[in-house]
Order: sequence, then C-alpha cells, then structure tokens
Amino acid sequence: MSEMELTMEPSEEFLFQHKGIYFQPHFVTPEYIDSLEDFEIRDSDVFVVTYPKSGTVWTQNILSLIHHEGHRDGTENVQTVDRVPWLEYNIHNIDYVHRPSPRLFTTHLPYYLVPRDLRNRRAKVIYVARNPKDVVVSYFHFSSLSVLLETIPDFNIFLERFLAGKVLAGSWLDHVRGWYTHRDDFNILFLTYEEMKKDLRGTVLKICRFLGKQLNEKELDTVVENATFDKMKTDPRANYNSMEGNLLERGKGHFLRKGIVGDWKNTMTVAQSERFDNVFKEKMKDLSSTFTWDINDDI
Repeated sequence: MSEMELTMEPSEEFLFQHKGIYFQPHFVTPEYIDSLEDFEIRDSDVFVVTYPKSGTVWTQNILSLIHHEGHRDGTENVQTVDRVPWLEYNIHNIDYVHRPSPRLFTTHLPYYLVPRDLRNRRAKVIYVARNPKDVVVSYFHFSSLSVLLETIPDFNIFLERFLAGKVLAGSWLDHVRGWYTHRDDFNILFLTYEEMKKDLRGTVLKICRFLGKQLNEKELDTVVENATFDKMKTDPRANYNSMEGNLLERGKGHFLRKGIVGDWKNTMTVAQSERFDNVFKEKMKDLSSTFTWDINDDI
C-alpha cells in the first residue's frame, strides 16, 4: 500500500465503518445503530438532519428557542445538546422512550439508517444543507480542535478523504443525494445554511409554519435575536464548549468558529477548487439546480 493510500485510511481510534458510513466509537456501537431501525416514532417528533458542519448547532438552537419558552427568556439553563439530543449518539444517556412530546432529535444518519417509521412520513424532518466547499473547510478546521476526531494537518489529504467519504458521516455527496432523492418518503423541509444566513427571520418563520408553531411578534424577535451566530457563540447552552471535560476541543479554539459564507476561498487553492468541482459536477449533475448556492460563489 502506497503512502498516499495509507494516509487516506481513517484511524480506527477515531472512526469505525458500519453500513457504508463512518461513526465515532466513543459514543456508539454497530448494535445500537442497528437497533434504531425499530425505534418507535411519534407523529409529534421532529428531526434535524445534517451532514457535519452544515449548521447543525444553529438549527438545534433555533428549535430549542421555538419550542421552549425557558430557553427564549433565559430562565432555564439546559444545554441544546439535551434539548435536541443526538439520535445515534446518546451522549448523556437520556431516556428517549419516555421523553415527553414533542421530542426533538438531531442526526447525521443517511436516509437508509433512520428509524423505519420515519420513512413512512411520520413526524417531521428538517434537512439543512451547506455549500460543500465551506463544509470541507469548516470540517478540516474542526478536526484540529476536536479530541474525538483525527487531526489531519495536510488539507489536501483531508480534501481527498472528504471526497472519498472517508470521514465522519461518510460522503457529503451521498448524504445529500440520498435524502433529496428519497424526499417523498419523508415529511421533510429542506433548508440551506446560506438562506439561513441571508434571511434568519424568514427561515425561523418557515420552520414555525412547517412545525405548526405559532409565535407572537415578541417571541419571534427573541428567537431571531438569540439565534444569531454572535449570540450563540457566547451562549454556553447553545454550543458544545461547556460539555463535561470539554470533550470536543483541544483547547485551541472555539466550537463555533466563523459561521460565514464563502470561507472556503481562504483555504482552497485553485487546483483544489477545480478538483472539487470535477467530483461535485459528476456526482451531483442531476441535482445541482435544486440548491440555492453555486459552489464557487457566495450567496
């Protein structure tokens, strides 16, 4: 095996492969993932589905603010990771079965690994996609901070792993394609990170309509104010910096980094951008028109 082939393989200390994608061994087993097929879904359940670094924490926070008055007015000090916990990574061992409705969940799972009942259009799914060039750059920087991810100092190697799907949650291209092409199996709302940045208030209203939630103007203003990136970055409830032992970072930075559109241009070379374009256009040629961003431009 060549040196390049060796560097392309993820470390088993940080990732394991199961049913076509990669998971973190610290929090989940293959047996638990398999058990989710029979996880009982309620009609009132809401799932935030994302590929990593696509606005996950942002959407978790918005849902928390919409659903919980105590989160909006600051009277309850509950972390977002507990308000909208991970389906596949039950970090704090929450009793999901007896959790009161409406249950809010987050997942990076591909469409084919989510609970069977969810594929029968039961419950609601909010899928957030982001320009994949910004995703790979954000993912690269995050991997240097997280104690749960392998640090890969060479961006070119990370880019090749990303394009090959040899990273947490597998291939971005397959993840988005899978959820979009099987959208009729789900009660699903598609959003993009870029439209959230451009019109946060409009996005919050769209989510409220999808969920059937009525907020008055004051409540809506509070949600939007507390869902801004700068506000989230300083709110210990809204990001993972405050988790026990600061598990997610090596102390080199902040969980929420920049939160801007087009930051990939500060990292990618022209050659890397062209390499990405070639793979993207081949795999997404029949879907590219469905997203509001161009992979080479800011919104």
